[in-house]
Order: sequence, then structure tokens, then C-alpha cells
Amino acid sequence: MNPHWNGQFSRFDLVARTEAPVQTVIRVLDVEIGAGDFVVMAGPCAVESERQLLDTAEAVAEAGARILRGGAYKPRSSPYSFQGLGVDGLKILEKARRLTGLAIVTEVMCPEDVEQIAEYADIMQVGTRSMQNYALLEALGRCHRPVLLKRGMTATLEELLQSAQVIAINGNPQIILCERGIRTFETATRNTLDIAAVPVLKMVSHLPVIVDPSHAGGLRVLVPALARAATAIGADGLLVEVHPAPDEALSDGAQSLTFRQFSDMMDELRPYLALREEARQHRPQLAVARGGD
Repeated sequence: MNPHWNGQFSRFDLVARTEAPVQTVIRVLDVEIGAGDFVVMAGPCAVESERQLLDTAEAVAEAGARILRGGAYKPRSSPYSFQGLGVDGLKILEKARRLTGLAIVTEVMCPEDVEQIAEYADIMQVGTRSMQNYALLEALGRCHRPVLLKRGMTATLEELLQSAQVIAINGNPQIILCERGIRTFETATRNTLDIAAVPVLKMVSHLPVIVDPSHAGGLRVLVPALARAATAIGADGLLVEVHPAPDEALSDGAQSLTFRQFSDMMDELRPYLALREEARQHRPQLAVARGGD
């Protein structure tokens, strides 16, 4: 670890990188996150209907996504906004997995829901508003599902790793870190993508790191460019919002890609991924610590 950080992260001993060159790899069904492959998770912000989700699942799978995202429970800032379908949404996600083979990532909002959502989800997502919900993190530590931990919108990287440590210290080392943009004084974008967070986290932690370009930019026109940046900087994957009719979406339509836009974005990433693979062949390989089923 670079001496610049002076032990700032090493105290989080279960998630920080040590002298041993080990990289954690999260295995979900037939997907490995952190092993070198670039894993794309894609789907709607919220599950709105069976037709909407199944059409999206088929489209993102055809374009190359490996994991389907979709919110059954939606923590919205406004009480008047769509709050999700709840258990019915989870059942639709389960059906999509059966039909497409895609693994499922969906958000969990409170400790009481962990056990039920774990029956349906392959990855449990902790949203930005819940990053410091320690009761939830402790419950997820006792859960045997991988956890996708989103950085809080005002959280430092130290605070992000602190939350990861809470999950790990309660028994669950299967953690994926997610940079999704932070709140700054800038108003041209929804949030500010902290692109430097990716290489810093890769240096100070052995956990996989993915990027959410949808929440970072807040506008679909920005998502492909931010996705390319994430690819170039060394992220292990993406979390992207995709919807069959974004302008009619009940949640986050402005930042959701159409099926065609998502497919085009995936095509645009190929030369970047080829360069990454070429560079990886010339780097020393880290030992791998695999988690999951």
C-alpha cells in the first residue's frame, strides 16, 4: 500500500490490501467478479411490470450483460414517487433469472427484509442512502449472499471501507464496492463521478470495484462516455440502468438507456476491453481468494 495513506485504510484489516498479493473474486452463478473479466450489470431502476422486466432482461443479455439489476423496493427521496412492487417485484426478477440465466442484483433497505430478499437475489445491493445503516450492514454480514456496497453520496473512501469492514467482520467477505458519483457543488450532472476512486480502491483494498455511470451522470447521453472511462481506469464492471421506454419510466428515466443505446455502448467498450486484456497479460498475476457458491 502506498505510504501516502499512512495506515488510513489498513486498520480495516478484513477488506484492506495487505502485503500478500491477494485479490478477492466474487462468484455468482457462472460469473466471477474481480477475476479479470469486465462484468456488466444492467436493467431498470425499478421493476414496474413483468413484461417490462422480461423484455429488458432479454435485451441486456443479448447485448452482453451478465447480471440483471432491478429494484423491487425503491428508497425514494419523495414520498409521492413510485416505491416499487415489493415481493411481487422479487418474483418477477426470479422469473427473469429462470428464463435468461442472468444472475439478479436488487436492493435491500432494512435488516428485516434481508432474509426474504436473499431467497430471490443473487447479490444484495446496499444503496447510497444505506451505506451507513449499520444494522443493515450487520444483517448482511450474517447473510450468505454477496453484497454490492454503493458509496454514500457524501462518503469518503475511508468511510466506504469502514462500512465494508462492518459487513466482513460480521461474517460475510463477499463484498463488491461501487463508485456511483458523489455530491459536489457541480449541478450540470446528477452527481460527480469520482473516477480516481477506482484506482485508489484497487490499491488499498482487495475487493472488486465497479462503477455506476447512470447515477453519476444522471443523463443518458453521458452514460456511454462515463462507462468508457470506468473501463479505461480499471473497474471490474458496470452497473447500468436500461429501460424499454425511458421517457415513460417510473424511476430514473432520464439516465436510463434504451435497448439500442445499451447495445451500442457495449460495442463501443470492446476496443477498450481488448487493450485492458493485452495489458493484463503483461502484469504479474495476483493470488485469488474466491467467495460465493
